[in-house]
Amino acid sequence: MTDKLPRELLSLFAPRPPLRWVPPIDAAPELRKTTPITGLAQYLPAIAQYEQECEYHPTESWLEKRDRLKLEKERALEKLAKEGPTDYNPHEDPNIRGDAFKTLIVARLDYTADERDLEREFGRFGPIERVSIRIIKDTHADEKGNKKRKPHRGYAFVVFEREKDMRGNAFVTSNLPDPLLLVLAAAYMLRLFLAYGHHGPQACLLSRVNILDDISSSLLSLFYIPSHTLKR
Repeated sequence: MTDKLPRELLSLFAPRPPLRWVPPIDAAPELRKTTPITGLAQYLPAIAQYEQECEYHPTESWLEKRDRLKLEKERALEKLAKEGPTDYNPHEDPNIRGDAFKTLIVARLDYTADERDLEREFGRFGPIERVSIRIIKDTHADEKGNKKRKPHRGYAFVVFEREKDMRGNAFVTSNLPDPLLLVLAAAYMLRLFLAYGHHGPQACLLSRVNILDDISSSLLSLFYIPSHTLKR
């Protein structure tokens, strides 16, 4: 039927020119050769010699590490329960300063606050003993790896010259935001003694009791100070 079409239409059905010939990039199937495959029997003596000379040391999995740390923690707590009460001697602690009945524990401190800020805020309630404001530093910061280090641990001790100034300071309240938690140090130590006997804070640590929650509510009070007042 196409031979009866006019020449103008036949030109539209003309085949395209053949593809350009290029040399093949691979060898012909009949000429193709691959690397011969041999057995592994010749390597068995070398493997046996390697097992004899090099001892295998398996790595610790995360499950084994978790169990090991848990066991070490339990052993440390058992050791602390046995040796802690005998080694606990607060009278020889160089960090203890002043009388407990004149000492105020200040918690929830702003991390930018320092001793001068505490002296300015609490000095208006009564004279403070010289070098008796101590902000607790983090002595184990190097053991926390890449965790962000803080200038202190967020609480401090303030020792007044008179016990009545400390007691009046602890029970002052106002309606300002951002509370600071003030605890009477004498009440804290009395509560520990009544609850745990002569073992002191070690027994409190072993029983995993939250120190602040364990103190009687009648011995706690909230002292409200805006956080910006404890900044430079």
